[in-house]
Amino acid sequence: MHYQTQSWGTYLPPTTTLNDPLHRIERLASENAVVIFSLSSCCMCHAIKRLFCGMGVNPTVYELDHEPLGKEMEKALMRLLGTGSPVPIVFVGGKLVGAMDRVMASHINGTLVPLLKEAGEDIEEEEDFDG
Repeated sequence: MHYQTQSWGTYLPPTTTLNDPLHRIERLASENAVVIFSLSSCCMCHAIKRLFCGMGVNPTVYELDHEPLGKEMEKALMRLLGTGSPVPIVFVGGKLVGAMDRVMASHINGTLVPLLKEAGEDIEEEEDFDG
């Protein structure tokens, strides 16, 4: 016998899923291996994007200042992290890695590369970040 499974997200009312910025974040974060929520004018966001590109990763970047629900998504990210500065926020394999400090800590302690490989990224063992 074959059973079809569905995620609980399909049981949410349409008005909640269509207009809920947190649901939009979850959906966008799960569509690609590496997703960065950013602001186009943020220097820390630029540094995170350079880090991933320098490792040979081509992240999907959502510039919240160019998104239709960007302000609402920014507020949802602040609530999610419990911080005043919501960007940059990185998701790998649909899972929240965190903000700049968590990403850099993962990079330094050597846990970022295995996480990227698990998400399907084909990266080299040696990564070099020139800042």
